[in-house]
Amino acid sequence: MNSPHTPAGPLSPGTHSSRTGGTVQRYHVHGDGPVCLALSGGPGIHWDYMRMPALEEHLTMVYVEPIGTAEDSRLPSHPHGYTRERYSLFLEALINRLGVPKVHLLGHSHGAFVAAYHGLHRPERLAGVVLYDGAPVTGPEHGAEAGRRVEEFVAKHAGHPGLPDVLAAFSAMSSMSSDEQTVAVARGVLPSYFADYWGNEERLSPFRDSIRATYISGLDADLTPEVIDDRVALKGLAVPALVIVGRHDVICGPRWSYEMDELIPDSRLLVLENSGHMGHIEEPEPFAEGVRDFVLRTAAPTDAEV
Repeated sequence: MNSPHTPAGPLSPGTHSSRTGGTVQRYHVHGDGPVCLALSGGPGIHWDYMRMPALEEHLTMVYVEPIGTAEDSRLPSHPHGYTRERYSLFLEALINRLGVPKVHLLGHSHGAFVAAYHGLHRPERLAGVVLYDGAPVTGPEHGAEAGRRVEEFVAKHAGHPGLPDVLAAFSAMSSMSSDEQTVAVARGVLPSYFADYWGNEERLSPFRDSIRATYISGLDADLTPEVIDDRVALKGLAVPALVIVGRHDVICGPRWSYEMDELIPDSRLLVLENSGHMGHIEEPEPFAEGVRDFVLRTAAPTDAEV
């Protein structure tokens, strides 16, 4: 149900909320045009770093506030239980609430894993998916590749005074157990998530300082880890897909996007040559142009005319 301050229409500009099984799901609407839902990363990174004004000029951007990131949106099993299946169920309820025939999903990082899952398991209301800085797998193979990319980052920035703090944040990642630690790690690793953070520190440091996060364990409610391997399933993805990656991404590098592009039938690939893991911040114009063109090309005629 709507709160007293929620705009009347489900796609009116502003903040909206509803309840699914006693858990609050919020989302934030900006812009006008075909509807595109944006899913943030983490899990547990708050939604607002995903704001994309360049896309809001052409699309109705619906920024989904992930369940678990606010006190009243937590599952009873918090900080556990936030599997892709549960995110997808809440996403399906939200899509139904919006009242449009089909929408696009744009998932960043962990959000790309959720978008891929939703596209594979609940494709009926989707016009397309944008898999932005994602991967087809998690687990040891993904971790080894990320480790190799971090080593390249270290070699490139050897001697920089900020490097020890970045490496300390990576070391602390596996032992996070609180919201405060999650925020510290997210902000701590962030210089490695840009193609050239320290060369643009004056512009990017406010973005770094604005990052908010909630600790989400990555375990199901029964404390089993959710290990992902979508490589076989992605060969059967039935909705149009755009794969986006930053050339300098350390955590979900180009290897994975090339692989997803090869696996997914008729997908499109956009490589942002001067970006790391935050292409919508680093190269907002080519990022927005690629997403806008994909959405308009795959939107239903009635949506494209909105």
